[in-house]
Amino acid sequence: MTRDSFLLMLLAAVPLTSLAGSSWRPQKPAAGFKAKAGEGRYNGHIQLKGVNANILDVKVSGRDTDGALAIFEQTSVSPGKGTPLHLHHDQDEIFYVLEGQYAFQVGEQKHDLAQGDTIFLPRKIPHAWAQVSERGRMMVTLQPAGQLENFFLAMAALETEPSKEQIAQIFAAHGMQVVGPPLQVGKGAAEK
Repeated sequence: MTRDSFLLMLLAAVPLTSLAGSSWRPQKPAAGFKAKAGEGRYNGHIQLKGVNANILDVKVSGRDTDGALAIFEQTSVSPGKGTPLHLHHDQDEIFYVLEGQYAFQVGEQKHDLAQGDTIFLPRKIPHAWAQVSERGRMMVTLQPAGQLENFFLAMAALETEPSKEQIAQIFAAHGMQVVGPPLQVGKGAAEK
């Protein structure tokens, strides 16, 4: 087993080992809180590696909501890149575009999104997105929270560019399944 394979297996097991004790429960805050602009509530700026190099800030963690909801702000710095076609087994996902342009695929439908647009991605429906503009920002909401925060941390902890197989393993370890290639963007790639 190579060092990289060992590290990927270890990262994939983190969410499972952290939940191994049956008495573990997320800690819901006793009062409201403010998530400041330009900051992540937990883990600072999470710089991804692998499918893209975007930056994620946790605004509302599953720890804050007993796992009911998670909200992230994504700063997109990877033009032409996005996610492979994948599905979430147990979470619905909502994207709200704060700036920039993106292409999304939900099932067989393709959509262009720009500032102010929102898209709903139901659980168990294959979807992908790709950044079209040079830069962009989106708010990403998951309900329930699931393991996406831990997925982002696992992707940020990678030391080298992962293979397609390693990406699929990391997705699977966090409640998702890769079912196809990334969405290709370019002239005429998405329909409104």
